[in-house]
Amino acid sequence: MEPLTFNLQPSLQNDLLLLRPLREDDFEDLYKVASDPLIWEQHPANDRYKKEVFDALFKDAILSAGAFAVLDKKTAKIIGSTRFHRVKETQNAIEIGWTFLAREYWGGLYNKSMKCLMIEYAFNFVDNVLFYIGKNNIRSQKAVEKIGGGRITSIEGTVLEVKETSAVMYNITKTAWQF
Repeated sequence: MEPLTFNLQPSLQNDLLLLRPLREDDFEDLYKVASDPLIWEQHPANDRYKKEVFDALFKDAILSAGAFAVLDKKTAKIIGSTRFHRVKETQNAIEIGWTFLAREYWGGLYNKSMKCLMIEYAFNFVDNVLFYIGKNNIRSQKAVEKIGGGRITSIEGTVLEVKETSAVMYNITKTAWQF
């Protein structure tokens, strides 16, 4: 099967948000968001609020060539980050992950809006969008369930690799997507 041909870092936007490729000069603004320990309390790497730990995550995000800065369109300020990542077991899926938002943007339209932008873009190229979530990260599991994610262990007959930090996997299929 041919490799995915879509750009992993397009600029995507709607009325609330702008998702644009993450840049090295975004570090300080993004760290202001990430320095809140409560963002990471349910995450397996719950010390990402520490600058040296976040620095490694940020460098990995830049190297991934799939990471976004998430900006509030009203304020033009960075409010979080997310990224696309290829799924090694299949060419017919993409992962959305490494997502975090400033707490003042929790529980409302922002996460759903961000995920909808990414999912709708991805469905132009693949039939499955996957989310890998830590087993104790109930907040993220519920957020993915709210947008239609269903738990899985395999895709297209292939068992998915369980990652050390993300033992719970969800899928949203193109045929089931209704937003």
